[in-house]
Amino acid sequence: MSCSQDSNQTTAPSAVALIPLLVFLALFIGVGTYLSFQGVDFAFYQLPAPVAALPAIVVALLLSKDSLNRSIEQFLRGVGHQDIIAMCMIYLLAGAFAAVAKASGGVDATVNLGLSAIPTSMILPGIFLISAFIATAMGTSMGTIAAVAPVAMGIAQSAGMSLPLTAGVVLSGAMFGDNLSIISDTTIAATRSQGCEMKDKFRENVRIALPAAFFALVLFAFNSSATQVPETGPIEWLKVLPYITILVLAVAGLNVFVVLSVGILLAGGVSLTSVDSYTLTDLSKDIYAGFGNMQEIFLLSMMIGGLSELMRRQGGLAFLTNFISKTIKAFSSSHSSKANSRASELGIGSLVALVNTCTANNTVAIIVSGSVARELAEEHNVTPRRSASLLDIFSCVMQGVLPYGAQVLLLGSVFQLSPIEIVANSYYCFALAIAALLAVFFKHPSRRSALVANR
Repeated sequence: MSCSQDSNQTTAPSAVALIPLLVFLALFIGVGTYLSFQGVDFAFYQLPAPVAALPAIVVALLLSKDSLNRSIEQFLRGVGHQDIIAMCMIYLLAGAFAAVAKASGGVDATVNLGLSAIPTSMILPGIFLISAFIATAMGTSMGTIAAVAPVAMGIAQSAGMSLPLTAGVVLSGAMFGDNLSIISDTTIAATRSQGCEMKDKFRENVRIALPAAFFALVLFAFNSSATQVPETGPIEWLKVLPYITILVLAVAGLNVFVVLSVGILLAGGVSLTSVDSYTLTDLSKDIYAGFGNMQEIFLLSMMIGGLSELMRRQGGLAFLTNFISKTIKAFSSSHSSKANSRASELGIGSLVALVNTCTANNTVAIIVSGSVARELAEEHNVTPRRSASLLDIFSCVMQGVLPYGAQVLLLGSVFQLSPIEIVANSYYCFALAIAALLAVFFKHPSRRSALVANR
């Protein structure tokens, strides 16, 4: 968020400030659902998401108590937030890399390599593990999806497998790795806000995430039957080189912008040397075409960023944090210490999930929720590592099922699928939510000694 004096002013909580989000969801999801029931093809593409966001932005501006010029400044501040700009740059670079790699024949060559390396009966679990490994090493689900999604789509098409399910597998692996990575921005935000060590949060987190991942792997294995045995040919290592390079650089922990930029240069070099009549002019056109392919999610991310800032300034996020905090305190006045701790953990999870719904950014959701979560944890004997883990887990769950979340939008652009189709196959995120709820109710560390030992 902006560090200006204006953005730090205290805002009175207001449920009315959440109306613009409801307007957007009603239009984006409601119209698509209605047209689906009417049998319209590509129902969720009939009303482009950025267009659906426009009425919500107008409502937010009308609800603002500031002058119109002031409100527009606040909107633009949200549009220009560094997290939003970072996501948009990743979109552009990912689109450019995908377009240039396709022109070089790299996608087909990498698909051929993947089909040769992964047994046909284990294609989906293999894609999940690759995505999870890269995301854990990179610390970013967005960078992982940008690197893995084009290859995964090619493999699914060659094997005659479900594209929505394959997209859900990539999303699941990326969210699993991002959630556990010690260099992820969500991990850093969660541990810093709760005052615990990363290794302690990881140990707490992995106990919940691994069972969910195992369940997802089994589910993917049972659905990994190819409708046709894909043919494989000789491996063209030169054309595969850009993909191998970005995967290696990602695992090495290099910045995602550098990774994708190197990938574009390598893919362009391969095209120039191996494709007849391919010139620098063609390369520039492919890069620009890749930019254009990301236009919709680029615009939507900027609009959601601006809308989120308006709702924050008008008290929408403050309303959510206050509501959760008051609900837990009211509950705690008449229940046992153990019940209060469980209620606090559920409150922490609900709070970050609701804020994530408004911001469509799990890192921002953790930052906004962190102070309230820490207060709830300290009042009701929840260890810092536990509260940090719950913050990261529930923000991960919500980010993986939001049809307007950056990860889902990027996958939708690569696979040419409706976001709803992808969310419906985000099985790991659903399993993680169930595992987290079970952990709250059946594996609850409530001893004061544990709390003291971890402070």
